[in-house]
Amino acid sequence: MVGSFREEVYKMVRRVPRGKVTTYGEIARMIHLRGEKFSHLGGGNLSRQVGWALHQNRDSNTPCHRVVDRNGRLAPNFAFGGAVEQKRRLEVEGVNFSDEIHVDLKKNIW
Repeated sequence: MVGSFREEVYKMVRRVPRGKVTTYGEIARMIHLRGEKFSHLGGGNLSRQVGWALHQNRDSNTPCHRVVDRNGRLAPNFAFGGAVEQKRRLEVEGVNFSDEIHVDLKKNIW
């Protein structure tokens, strides 16, 4: 994956405030609206590329735990300890859950 795309993803994720979440698709949409051109990544589902970029992140200062799927589901392969750790980090920030693995998007979406 192209480094500049990853950096653009990380930049967008760093904008998500504590206590809020966003989705892979929303990060992809924000990148697209900024006019960034990443057609060389396959043109398919850019939100999947966002997920892949976040999975490759090794900088714990990038709050990847604040990104969930379109249904609010936690990432089973969260880069810093799986869904259990992602949930713990979100709970510390005051994020509400609708069940064990889904964030309540109505209350917590950014």
